[in-house]
Amino acid sequence: MATSAQQKQELFKAIWATAEDLRNSVDGWDFKSYVLGILFYRFISENITNYVNRLQAEAGFEGFDYADFSDDEAEAARQQLVHEKGFFILPSQLFCNVRKRAKTDANLNVTLDNVFKAIEASAIGTESESDLKGLFADIDVNSNKLGGTVDKRNEQLTKILNNIGNIDLKGDYQDNQIDIFGDAYEYLMAMYASNAGKSGGEYYTPQEVSELLARIVSHGREYVNKVYDPACGSGSLLLKFAKILGKNNVKKGFFGQELNITTYNLCRINMFLHDINYADFDIRNGDTLLEPYHWDEEPFDAIVSNPPYSTKWIGSMPRSSTTHVLLLPACLLQRAKATWLSPCTCCRGSLPRALPPSWSSRVCSIAAEQSRKFANTLSTTTTWTP
Repeated sequence: MATSAQQKQELFKAIWATAEDLRNSVDGWDFKSYVLGILFYRFISENITNYVNRLQAEAGFEGFDYADFSDDEAEAARQQLVHEKGFFILPSQLFCNVRKRAKTDANLNVTLDNVFKAIEASAIGTESESDLKGLFADIDVNSNKLGGTVDKRNEQLTKILNNIGNIDLKGDYQDNQIDIFGDAYEYLMAMYASNAGKSGGEYYTPQEVSELLARIVSHGREYVNKVYDPACGSGSLLLKFAKILGKNNVKKGFFGQELNITTYNLCRINMFLHDINYADFDIRNGDTLLEPYHWDEEPFDAIVSNPPYSTKWIGSMPRSSTTHVLLLPACLLQRAKATWLSPCTCCRGSLPRALPPSWSSRVCSIAAEQSRKFANTLSTTTTWTP
């Protein structure tokens, strides 16, 4: 198997090649939606294919390949697959098959649009409906940004499919040595955050910082029941618990809320890409300060967050109190342990409180160092232990 460095290089090479192909046509900030969306389409296709192939192999049908199965025969498994995976994709709609036909498909944009709608529609009326709804909303395959004519748009879409398809993932997504989606997202932030006048930290908490916060909260624990992020972004903080403790050791699931609709979609996509079953996460779209969706949930064992400090505050209380509104009531009432990022206090000599004395200076220095991972952002770590 390729090393993590080699896999990252493959990934970044494919993203850069796609960026070169779309240069001067698609704006960088819009470009990330196409890259991440098509990445998700590929992964979700391979996820269901590998799942079905594994079931068939266990039943004694060695060599079975769902990608070669007929749509009519596959329909018989629709209900079972939606129940177990949360979605359904016909063999003809799989990434690999659409990609094979892309160059000769004069209506590729329509084909992709229909596939995305079909995947979302497969969950309508089921428990996973809210988890699938709108996942492909940010991928406008009919946008003039891709080209002024249908032929031009399809030419660009073919290039994106091929570049994403050329990434060598070496088997199942979850078997890879890197966080592919996280690495892709962080790489795109580095490419475009400055040019777009946005802070990368507003959209994504770098993996090293996410791991630091998650390890602080999970210190001394073998499992947690529930983990919650009131400003969850693309879900990187939540998913670090799956990596550190093992997803089966987050017993009752991952909970979060995100105001930005695009980032909310990315968070749900990220859950699927990390093979978190739809029944094990509850991500909501909305303003946590004004409309907290998870107020009445069972107690959370762990709360983590990188709150949007740059967001304009419209409430009546001081802006400096917003973090306490987000986190501390939940900590006090539910006896959770929480940690979050706050504007850097290192230069003022302040240390994160409620940490063991032997941890304080070390955590502060680590946080200050890791904050450099953010684009245009400087933060440190604050921890609450009831």
